Amino acid sequence: MVLLDGFHALKHALRFEADVRVAISSDKGSVLALAGELADDLTDRIGALVSEVPAETLQDLVPRMHPTRVAGLAIRPDPRRNLENLSRTPRPAPVVVLENPRNLGNVGAVVRLAAGFGATGVVTTGDMDPWHPNVVRAAAGLHYATAVESLQLDDLPPGPVYALDPEGDDIRSMVLPDDALLAFGTERHGISPELRKRATKLVSLPMRPQVSSYNLATSVAMALFHWGGTHPAP
Repeated sequence: MVLLDGFHALKHALRFEADVRVAISSDKGSVLALAGELADDLTDRIGALVSEVPAETLQDLVPRMHPTRVAGLAIRPDPRRNLENLSRTPRPAPVVVLENPRNLGNVGAVVRLAAGFGATGVVTTGDMDPWHPNVVRAAAGLHYATAVESLQLDDLPPGPVYALDPEGDDIRSMVLPDDALLAFGTERHGISPELRKRATKLVSLPMRPQVSSYNLATSVAMALFHWGGTHPAP
């Protein structure tokens, strides 16, 4: 099961056909008001789905309560379906690869970016679960709008690996192919020697001298924006 923490997570999960089994709120009227303002297409579904419970009950179930005071539970997509989508070629859009990320919020922000740009999906390596509740919260439930899975480095989907590295060629000098794996290293250490060896091409982002690095999600946004500059909006 996946915790949908907050109105936006619930909204996006419903819009992208998640199997939402239950949703609760301590103030259903406010949730319906939000739906009317921000998601009128879902107002009836949300009204039928959300049950009102005492504030204490919600607090017991979701200790870090979202300001919108609503939470739900949905079924996690079948990994086989996600892996099929990630591996299918030719691909219409890149896959974002995060090598051993450590910050849950950063991973959620990347999922949100991938969904917005219409990327094929997000793959993480390492021991972090990309479906952790804090990642889903940071992504506003947009895991259901793309394919999100954790894989070993040796099991990455097919395609040329464009690895972001300060020693690479300036991204502005190249066209990123649709079937690329856009690979980003850890927030502190960058890409590993193993990923460097697998890279088809090393790519660098423009950066002012004496600025050490960009935030991970910012780097992903810049790369996807560069890719998307030659493609119609999703």
